[in-house]
Amino acid sequence: MFGNNEKNKLASFIGAGSYFKGDVSVKGAFRVDGELEGTIKADTLIVGEKAHIKGDIAVKNANIGGRVEGNINAENLVEIGPKGYVNGNISTGKISIAEGGIYNGKITMDNTPSKIVDFQAEQANKFN
Repeated sequence: MFGNNEKNKLASFIGAGSYFKGDVSVKGAFRVDGELEGTIKADTLIVGEKAHIKGDIAVKNANIGGRVEGNINAENLVEIGPKGYVNGNISTGKISIAEGGIYNGKITMDNTPSKIVDFQAEQANKFN
C-alpha cells in the first residue's frame, strides 16, 4: 500500500465496535475500524470499511475504505477505496479514487513540477 518502512508499521488502532471522542496523534500507522470523533495526526491513516470518522485529518498518506466527514491534508497520497466515502476538502500531492468510491468536496493538489528527465536529450547533450 504505502511501502514497508518504520513509519508505516501499525502503531495504534481503534477496533470495530469502539467509539472514541478526542484528538489523536500517532507516530507510525493508525487504523480505525470503529467510530472516531476528533482530529487525527499520523504518518499513515487506514480507515476500515465499517469505520466512521468525524473530524479533520493531517497525515502523510491516507487509505480510506470507510466513511470520513472532515477535511484531509495528506502530504503524499490519499486513496479512496471502492467502499470509501469522503465529505470534505482534500489537500494532497496525489489522489486515487477507486470505482465505487464517493467524494464530495474540493481537491487541492500540490503543483510542484515533476522531475521527469528526457533521457534521449540528456544523452545527446553529452556528445555535443
